[in-house]
Amino acid sequence: MATTMDAKQLADAGKQIVKAADGGDPSTTIMQLLKPLQNVKVTEDLLRSSKIGVAVNKLRQNKDPQVSSLAGTLINKWKQDVNAAKKGKTSSPAPKAVNGAATGRDATSSPAPGAGKADSAKQEGKRKSTVAPEKRNVKTDEVNTDVTGNQARDGCVALIYNGLAYCAEEPPQDVLNTSRSVELAAYEHFNQDTSQAYKQKMRSLFQNLKMKGNEDLRKGVLTGEITPKKFVTMTSDELKSAEKRAQDAALEKENMSKSMAAQEEKAISTTMTCRKCRQSRVAYTQAQTRSADEPMTTFCECTNCGNRWKFS
Repeated sequence: MATTMDAKQLADAGKQIVKAADGGDPSTTIMQLLKPLQNVKVTEDLLRSSKIGVAVNKLRQNKDPQVSSLAGTLINKWKQDVNAAKKGKTSSPAPKAVNGAATGRDATSSPAPGAGKADSAKQEGKRKSTVAPEKRNVKTDEVNTDVTGNQARDGCVALIYNGLAYCAEEPPQDVLNTSRSVELAAYEHFNQDTSQAYKQKMRSLFQNLKMKGNEDLRKGVLTGEITPKKFVTMTSDELKSAEKRAQDAALEKENMSKSMAAQEEKAISTTMTCRKCRQSRVAYTQAQTRSADEPMTTFCECTNCGNRWKFS
């Protein structure tokens, strides 16, 4: 249900928001100041006189994804309110009925007021990517990832965005919000330190997201089925696609079979001396590598230093 606020009330709310943001107040405090504005219907005059739009718009770059997302939603809603008001002024009034009946095409029922607003709101607030899904990244989507004030963290936000946007249909803003949430979860997981372990983890997440056969992982993160907190703690095996896990399991089974196969037992000689370490613990095997009338070839390996040689 829409509520009304005059210019002074909106201006006071804007001052409180700016004060909380500049003073480093926790995100919960800023969210409490923003939430009452969700039901406020504004006009262009109200926005100009109160400057509430300026205060809220600054929060779109806030490091907390929830704050930035709500700020963006408010700005888009207010744009829609202003545009709807302008359209209402320019639209011509319906022809008057003659003898209680409408004439011509006006006799048909007209759509209810506000019909189609939801669709236009989605289109205006959710800008779509203009490039092929497989070519999407920060540059092609024209997305600004300088959102944390820390160069290393901003770079990781961009890295995750590139992984999530690959072959995705979601709007850039949704992908950016998810990327920021993932980076924030990783930053907190590594005790708010951009350490080598943090950077290595972010690179690993990106590589797994960018794999062609890992579509389920990308969708799971974008839809929220895999939460950011869970995503940044997944093991390398959990991050793999089902196909990749099956391939690795088959390879492991094959290697296990090979390791269990009977190996040729080597004899140990104490009469031969290693030329490298001068120890007399040499394992050897013999094989007929040339014609039958030639002597056998002896293959030697020092059990002390691993040096290998052969002689006939």
